[in-house]
Amino acid sequence: MSRTPDLSRRTLALGLACAPFAGLLAAGPAAAALPAADQALVNRAVAYLEGLTQAKGTFVQTDPRGVTTQGEIFLKRPGKARFAYAAPSGLLVVSDGNLVSVANSKLKTFESYPLGATPLSLFLARQIRLDRGVQVTRVSRLADGFSITARDGKKEAEGQITLTFSDAPMKLVGWTITDPQGQGTRVRLTRLDKVASLDDSLFVLKDPRNLRPGRSRM
Repeated sequence: MSRTPDLSRRTLALGLACAPFAGLLAAGPAAAALPAADQALVNRAVAYLEGLTQAKGTFVQTDPRGVTTQGEIFLKRPGKARFAYAAPSGLLVVSDGNLVSVANSKLKTFESYPLGATPLSLFLARQIRLDRGVQVTRVSRLADGFSITARDGKKEAEGQITLTFSDAPMKLVGWTITDPQGQGTRVRLTRLDKVASLDDSLFVLKDPRNLRPGRSRM
């Protein structure tokens, strides 16, 4: 993504993105088969994410320099996510299912990237597949859950994403997107609740430079 004070060109797909938010947690042809215990955790994660069709919550993001920002997150699979950063950030990141757009009201910038070129597309896919496209590189046990690290097996997306889940209850609690230089941007979900319906207008972000004077700029 664009080089703003809080995120680098390729590390934010957030929001989400979400999206990654094109399949997730797949073992590509070049990937070794996962041990049975690891595969069981991957299967649990996939089942959970498949059921996470619409959700909203709050997040705290930490960039590679340790700077933190916070805001609201909205997810609507497949493909749609909105990260509304709290002041004074000035950032709004929206995935409409095709493009991830980043608007910075402070810097007056607007940039868009194909969703499929971002690691976030790994968990916003319509169908999360285990047999193609994405390579699981690591499954780690944690004190109260587990994490799964995956990258695009076709190398269309730069870097990798690590998804972190809690065990009881089973829940997505955050992720870290790492760029090719090893710089990581971490998103911690302080709340994430399933909801019945989200307005599609949340996932539309127009370039404010193309709007006529006097109209809303975002």
